[in-house]
Amino acid sequence: MEKVPHPLIAIIPVVVLIGFLAIAIALFGSDSLSGGSQIALLMGMAVCVSLSMVVYRTPWKVFEKQIKTTLGEVSITLLILLCVGMLSGSWMISGIVPTLIYYGIQIMSPQFFLVSSCIICALVSLLSGSSWTTIATIGVALLGIGHALGISEAWTAGAIISGAYFGDKMSPLSDTTILASSATGTDLFVHIRYMMLTTIPTFLITVIIFFVAGLGNGSGAELQVGEYVEGLGRKFNISLWTLVVPLLTGLLIAKRVPSLIVLFASSIMAGVVALILQPHILCEIAEEMVPSASTLTRGLAVTYYGTTAVNTGSVPLNELVSTHGMAGMLNTIWLILCAMCFGAAMVASRMIESITQVIVRIIRNRMSLVSSTVGTGIFLNITTGDQFISIVLNADIYKEVYQQQGYESRLLSRTTEDAATVTSVLIPWNTCGMTQSTVLGVPTLTYLPYCFFNLLSPLMSIFIAAIGWRIYKREN
Repeated sequence: MEKVPHPLIAIIPVVVLIGFLAIAIALFGSDSLSGGSQIALLMGMAVCVSLSMVVYRTPWKVFEKQIKTTLGEVSITLLILLCVGMLSGSWMISGIVPTLIYYGIQIMSPQFFLVSSCIICALVSLLSGSSWTTIATIGVALLGIGHALGISEAWTAGAIISGAYFGDKMSPLSDTTILASSATGTDLFVHIRYMMLTTIPTFLITVIIFFVAGLGNGSGAELQVGEYVEGLGRKFNISLWTLVVPLLTGLLIAKRVPSLIVLFASSIMAGVVALILQPHILCEIAEEMVPSASTLTRGLAVTYYGTTAVNTGSVPLNELVSTHGMAGMLNTIWLILCAMCFGAAMVASRMIESITQVIVRIIRNRMSLVSSTVGTGIFLNITTGDQFISIVLNADIYKEVYQQQGYESRLLSRTTEDAATVTSVLIPWNTCGMTQSTVLGVPTLTYLPYCFFNLLSPLMSIFIAAIGWRIYKREN
């Protein structure tokens, strides 16, 4: 086994990464995810590998093996991202999202929109077990409704993400929930019940914040609502029949069909709806005036993989209904690949292990134990760029420590979820942060201050540990 590096050596790649990311953001702003951040991650990886090979004589084959393993673990995630791109394009062009927006902006009150969006996403995510699916479907529609109601996209995205991650965290169908319980050796439903002690209070505070914040909305929205209703009704065949696709998608989710299959099947169903109800839009996308089999096929193919632009007669509405298909996910996939390579290098060199050992040494009591677990979970999200890796590593690092301290495994599983699961979406180069910012079209750092559930969850976990509410030691 390779030697564990000294902590002062292990922290160097992280400092380099943060430094290059700061430079990329300063030079490119929100466009840093289009290349600058990728370079920063590769530079951090290069420093990590160089130090390990020169100072500790770690052979390259160790890094190569870990990179292959890590990239293999995210291969399904990359396919899901491509399917999300297909789904976002097909749900828009088929009229599904326009129909939801058309009726939603006439029904939903601006004052209660934020709190309603948060609760709706929480329920959908709880039933589906997937924050990604929730945000890519109902989340996109709610963002459009909020845009029409004149509500800040940052606030709307915050409400959507807060609700989606609450439901994902509490759902027995969620892969992260299952992973956290299994990685720590905790029964799934024991894990979920114990999470309620921190998650329910956090969600109630979040709901109150969005309720109070939304009371000031509503002025001046009527004109924009009318513009959107007229533009959507003029361009799309608005029909409740389009909602058959979301209903069938929900049925597939209820049957526990894998996410990849659900997203792909839903995209195909939406494509069929587009051929039936929106052939004129497919012709416009294909840049042909006369409908034909080849024209419609070309328009549908572009909808799935490329950029679409539909002229509704309203500039803001044109921006809202434009899509980027699978091509729109390529920057995200590129960034994920670079983030995974950096994380793999940190794992293979044992530099992450070195840094976390320092944290473990400072544990003195219950609060410091939970605080260290939270801090490590967030740190792993930053350095590995993936919540699944963060959950597994966090569990591996602290499992023995919790046993030695005499605490139940459910405390570790809950704390891991309170940190690693919910904060992943707040980090621009993490798979979750990259995906949700791409799907919603809102930069991670823009929506971050408004993701109250995600920001408060780690703090609530530490607070509950500080007061010792229902935290028990195992009986010998």
